[in-house]
Amino acid sequence: MALEPRMGALYDYYRAGGRAAALVEPDVGRAGGGHGPGLPPFDAVEAKGIDPIVVLGQFVALVQGVPWTVDLVPMAMLHPPPEGAPRTAEEWDALPEDSPYLDGGAIVELGASVRDVLAGVDDGRLPDLAARWALIEEFAAWHLDPGDLLPVARALVALARRARQADQLLYCWMCL
Repeated sequence: MALEPRMGALYDYYRAGGRAAALVEPDVGRAGGGHGPGLPPFDAVEAKGIDPIVVLGQFVALVQGVPWTVDLVPMAMLHPPPEGAPRTAEEWDALPEDSPYLDGGAIVELGASVRDVLAGVDDGRLPDLAARWALIEEFAAWHLDPGDLLPVARALVALARRARQADQLLYCWMCL
């Protein structure tokens, strides 16, 4: 696949059996194998440059045949914990360099509606949806061919189907 990720923007979509399982080793990527000695690997899709709000959100909008809006993909921030986040510029400036709010991975839980929309896509629609997805503004600099996003679209749909079958939610690990 000829995708060129945005500099520094890594996104792994995965499924997990609850928030505790989703939060294991939050600073470690989810795709590409195991995440620690004795721990099973995550069922994950590496999707460099495909953020959950805008880029994945636009794919969800295409699937549903609705206009994209910033709140189309419901999410809950899990890591770093939102209740400890700095609230003022002074608090941000006072954070130590190794603060999880400045460095490391972040994890969001995607709403069940996203899982269900993706899981319900008819496979026959995927080539057209992926070709239309490749035309969004956020991919303009990537110079994509119409079929370049089809493997990612198929992988995300398959992951959503496995999550729905297991009664799990989808999560996104990101490192910006």
